[in-house]
Amino acid sequence: MAYNLLKGKKGIIFGALNEQSIAWKVAQRAVTEGAEIILTNAPIALRMGELNKLAEECNAPVIAADVTSNDDITNLFTKSQEHFGGGVDFVLHSIGMSVNVRKGISYPENNYDFTHKGLDISALSLHRVLQTAMKMDAINDWGSVVALTYIAAQRVFPDYNDMSDNKAYLESIARNFGYYYGVKKKVRINTVSQSPTRTTAGSGVKGFDGFINYAEKMSPLGNASADQCADYCVSLFSDLTKMVTMQNLFHDGGFSFTGVTQAIIEQMEK
Repeated sequence: MAYNLLKGKKGIIFGALNEQSIAWKVAQRAVTEGAEIILTNAPIALRMGELNKLAEECNAPVIAADVTSNDDITNLFTKSQEHFGGGVDFVLHSIGMSVNVRKGISYPENNYDFTHKGLDISALSLHRVLQTAMKMDAINDWGSVVALTYIAAQRVFPDYNDMSDNKAYLESIARNFGYYYGVKKKVRINTVSQSPTRTTAGSGVKGFDGFINYAEKMSPLGNASADQCADYCVSLFSDLTKMVTMQNLFHDGGFSFTGVTQAIIEQMEK
């Protein structure tokens, strides 16, 4: 069911890769709710070809942008302003990558060149996007920025590796920039801490099936799906949440505040 929550609004969606991606679901939901969008991802991701399918479905242009490049981000916002005839009302940051995870390197043995690359793509990119947008006045007054994160920023999940550090830094950037952008333009910036979700990126983490099964048993409502996350993001883009900013918002079926559940106790007693 559509509610026209984003009627007349314009936004940029970072990170849609394929139909498993949360960003893909957010793009679909935003358009269903009346928004016009631009899709963006790294040039290498665009060469995989799947994003064109979403672009056609959403009637959205695709603009390549390497989020580690200031020039690419500037070009993205320049073209978005030209396309929309002005600024955007919302931005989704759904970007994460760890070379250490991909290479199977354990946290105590992290390769720091890999660490720097992952931190730049996964977290510093949010600062780069916001800094560029502020300089270019590319986000309209009372706009909304949402970045996706995970509870490993606060708790230890061994095989999540240096992505835990990346997400912690991402959340800090959202809080700090949320203050400055809020004062200047009333732009609100939040992170959504989603349940473990079967995306291409998430599935690359060792023991991911165990993550999902454990979280399902630990969450009173069960794990939140990608579609449900898209619903939540849309609510944060809408005018219904104009006074919510600088928050890390858990969208995880109650996992984050549950000490233990009967299902886990019974499993441990077997």
